[in-house]
Amino acid sequence: METFSKLETVEAMLSRIDDPTGQGDVVFTQVYREQARASAASADALEKAGIEQHPLAGVAISVKDLFDVKGAQTLAGSYVLRNAKPAAHDAAAVARLRQCGAAIIGKTNMTEFAFSGLGINPHYGTPVNVWDRLARRIPGGSSSGAAVSVAEGMAWAAIGTDTGGSCRIPAALNGIVGMKPTASTVPREGTLPLSFSYDSVGPLASTVADCARVYSAISASAAALVNRECSTLRLGVIRNYVMEGLDDSVAYAYEAALRKLAAAGVVLHDVTLPVLIDIPDVLQGGGLVAAEAFQWHRELLSSQEREYDPRVSVRIQRGRSISAADYISLLSLRERMIQRWSEQIAAFDAVLMPTVPTVAPKLEVLEDDGEYGRVNLLMLRNPTVVNVLDGCAVSLPCHERGSAPVGMSVVGDRLRDWQVLSIAQVIEQVLCA
Repeated sequence: METFSKLETVEAMLSRIDDPTGQGDVVFTQVYREQARASAASADALEKAGIEQHPLAGVAISVKDLFDVKGAQTLAGSYVLRNAKPAAHDAAAVARLRQCGAAIIGKTNMTEFAFSGLGINPHYGTPVNVWDRLARRIPGGSSSGAAVSVAEGMAWAAIGTDTGGSCRIPAALNGIVGMKPTASTVPREGTLPLSFSYDSVGPLASTVADCARVYSAISASAAALVNRECSTLRLGVIRNYVMEGLDDSVAYAYEAALRKLAAAGVVLHDVTLPVLIDIPDVLQGGGLVAAEAFQWHRELLSSQEREYDPRVSVRIQRGRSISAADYISLLSLRERMIQRWSEQIAAFDAVLMPTVPTVAPKLEVLEDDGEYGRVNLLMLRNPTVVNVLDGCAVSLPCHERGSAPVGMSVVGDRLRDWQVLSIAQVIEQVLCA
């Protein structure tokens, strides 16, 4: 079997990015060709000299365009920041990747200011979903370019942010793996915020093991994946709230995957979680996300609102009407819900749910503002549960090869990240067998 050097692999990825028949120009907002080549060449030289390196050395990783990269502008998918000064330092997550020798290949496109689950960007273009390209389906968001960069072979892995599903939604819709870690486990310094209560920094990659390698680096964790026998897994299958409104493709693929897990010996228990009934209450009026987003954007909106995507600005503006008393009440409600969630899932190693209720819709369907709003809320509904409850989750493909991508989410309590990753790897092995 032919093996390729790190530099040859990076060159192949750069060729895909630069291919005029491809979509590299809308997947990436900036490409760091010489930096990536230098990192890969250095890794090759050290390997040739017999020097042990980090597993990510010379590996091409893309970063969502709301992470600071030293010497580059952070645009966050917006026109509003196009005159911003270049970053003086790398974001903490980017710096950790560089310390491992990773080849940062470029910054990826995204929903403006990360405030939508669909991945549509009217300023810099919208990457098309890798499945059924001719139909021009949404990529999912907000880490749209991150997911497509991996699925199109333009990067080995990517890092994105996840405030209500922004790593997991595009991963599910493009047939790859996406992780939302416990928020506190990866530093967010140098990352443009949406909601400091809900924001998480997470990886996207082709496999659970690849996601785990990136997560290990950006979290500076010494933990590792643990092999588990199927018969030792006790998983809850959530049957309320997250199962409403599934389309036929998602319902079929998800239930077929559950049957395959049960046949392999995984112990599955249907479960109704009362805490989920209160999720709409904590999200009412835009909730903590709108309040915290408005606080950050208030001055920019007062001077440059016309330059925002109106579908984004209208959601941020909802935070204007949330009073300090309401905000404190929401924080208190969330903490009570987190406690109840922990109690209600304590009997299980993890719980399962469909990542999103539908397969990727066509872009043309979302030209209508009303339909855009409806589908956006539907896409965000399931993954937002994990952000509200400060948990961790991994979305992995569960569909049959050749059919529309569908994601299954493995969800755990806060700080159970490596347990969730390990269980996701077992599920991946069963579903790929």
